[in-house]
Amino acid sequence: MKKRILLAAAACLLLAGSGVGSLALSSDDSTAAVNWTNTGGPLDESGFSRLEQINAKNAGKLGLEWALDLEGEVTLEATPIAVDGVLYFSGSYGKVYAVDAVAGKVLWTYDPQIWKRTPSKFRSNFGVNRGVVYADGRIFLGALDGYLTALDAKTGQELWKTQTVPEKSIHTVTGAPRVFNGKVIIGNAGADANMRGFVTAYDQKTGQQVWRFYTTPAKPGENGGDPVMEMAAKTWTGEYWKVGGGGGTVWNGITFDPELNRIYLGVGNAGPYNPRARNPGGGDNLFVASIVALDADTGKYVWHYQQNPNEAWDYKATANMISATLMIDGKPRKVLMQQPTNGFFYVLDRETGKLISAEKSGKVTWAERIDLATGRPVEAKNIRYETGETIMWPSMIGTHNWQAMSFNPKTGLVYIPHMQLGARYTTNVKPGDFAFGGMSVSGYKDPKDPNDGKGALLAWDPVRQKAAWKAPLETIWNGGTLTTGGNLVFQGAGDGWFRAYNASSGKPLWKFNAGLGIVGAPISYAVNGKQYVSVLVGYGGTTAALSDFLNVGWKYGAQPRRLLTFALDGKATLAPSPGPDMQVHAVDDPSIQIDEKDVAVGRQLSIACIACHGVGLKAAGSPAPDLRESQIALSQDGLKEVLKGGALAERGMPQFDFTDGQIRQLHAYIRATAREALGTRKASDEAPLPSRF
Repeated sequence: MKKRILLAAAACLLLAGSGVGSLALSSDDSTAAVNWTNTGGPLDESGFSRLEQINAKNAGKLGLEWALDLEGEVTLEATPIAVDGVLYFSGSYGKVYAVDAVAGKVLWTYDPQIWKRTPSKFRSNFGVNRGVVYADGRIFLGALDGYLTALDAKTGQELWKTQTVPEKSIHTVTGAPRVFNGKVIIGNAGADANMRGFVTAYDQKTGQQVWRFYTTPAKPGENGGDPVMEMAAKTWTGEYWKVGGGGGTVWNGITFDPELNRIYLGVGNAGPYNPRARNPGGGDNLFVASIVALDADTGKYVWHYQQNPNEAWDYKATANMISATLMIDGKPRKVLMQQPTNGFFYVLDRETGKLISAEKSGKVTWAERIDLATGRPVEAKNIRYETGETIMWPSMIGTHNWQAMSFNPKTGLVYIPHMQLGARYTTNVKPGDFAFGGMSVSGYKDPKDPNDGKGALLAWDPVRQKAAWKAPLETIWNGGTLTTGGNLVFQGAGDGWFRAYNASSGKPLWKFNAGLGIVGAPISYAVNGKQYVSVLVGYGGTTAALSDFLNVGWKYGAQPRRLLTFALDGKATLAPSPGPDMQVHAVDDPSIQIDEKDVAVGRQLSIACIACHGVGLKAAGSPAPDLRESQIALSQDGLKEVLKGGALAERGMPQFDFTDGQIRQLHAYIRATAREALGTRKASDEAPLPSRF
């Protein structure tokens, strides 16, 4: 009680003497209202700020307070955190920044220097990091190479670091850690490469492992007599361990529930995608595409709910999960809410894991409905491409992906970054085509549906399970949301506009041209009685793998990556920067002779480059340039210096063990695609390469 009184007193002192008027709060005044210490804001991951100084009546007076250019950064997916007047956030490859929250000046930085210690990890994923977390004077960072690091929040000094994944595995870490009960928890990515998923909790002070929970079973005989893993193993058939670890990685959504002392895990897709390659005898494949509840102290299993039994489409439950208490049928229910990729909005009883309700929030054709009695989907026919090909909605990126949704307890609405796109799954692969477990997947846009390939900000009523309002967006890949006690919703979009809406009605109230697409979620915080809103600006990430649909004209390195901070009556301005450009500025040397056999082989070799350079090496707003436009890739020697010599390792470009012959073949393919863009070569009529996620 004494600690609570001291916190309240400190907050009152902090709020006094503002030059812009009082800082109203929607509930008790505490440091939790003025700070934002967790990626999702409060521990409930709601993305809700109780601050009300900026509200629906005065949002039109918002202006830029300050901007910080972030040289060398590319994709910025992190949600900043705010602690006692300091902002902390991570860059593309895990560099941590501490910035004065009022002046916008850098106080310290910490660079994990992945390119020095484990450069091979750059081959496994594009450069991205979704943030840091604060607890008890420490900042915690999970980096791409799997290391979890604790930093002193005041100085940036490294306190400890520990490797959280097997050294030689293809696991990577892209998500933000979470803190609870003196522990810090981190998951990992790698399901697309069939890696076995798990999460690990560590002691915040020492970095010592406290517990670990696996989300898919080991091969028979290696589950250590663990009854939970034995239970899961019964839902897998065939020799699944021979094609990898089954997937099910927890790379984003983790929620701590202090009321029930539980951890909720959002578990990812299966690997390989094709169930006949990993699960020929059928079975649900626990715990892929599931929410799993664990005891926070021991890491022991409590319950699970599986959204997609025998998952086959890169569907995943990795979106953020929001805990709340809702009035349902006249009674308060402790619930957990999630909008995963599969297109249904789920409300679960978080005490028991029992499904309360689930409804389609967009265009969904893979299932008719979710059976509330069994909790299982009523699936459409041929969705596992039994006849060789399936086209269905939503696509592998879903109606909602990792970009955080938010929940406003005052309006009772959830605000979702919504998408509409289909996908084509096929097992009709020809010799030489690239396939995942005997199948390939690509995005699909229905030419007769004007909403396909577009996004929206969707306000969803979780009790009535229907839309309250919807604000359409021309771009499909947009930012996470923030909602506030001032009846506002903030969201950045792929087109570069940062907008504020009335949270009740969806009426647009304000917008600002950030000069580059936004994918991360904003935050709100207060210092000395003044409320601010901050957001990172840096379009990219998955835009490479789906460049045909996510390209909105942002060029690699052309626009500054920034942290922008806004307040009422802000007067700062941004320096001009290049706008979107959809033209391909290909470069070529017509004197270079290329062999068509080399072009064909180079096309297959380019699969290793899809995550960063895009399908067909046609990157768009991604962590790497469009190689058709690259001066370095114009010559074999330049390509060799980068691929084998590691000339750009410090900027996130990995070294490869390609032979000189393979570099020649890859160079031939790049020259061929550049000439197709220039119109000096007939475009290839080969089947499109698959997307990679």
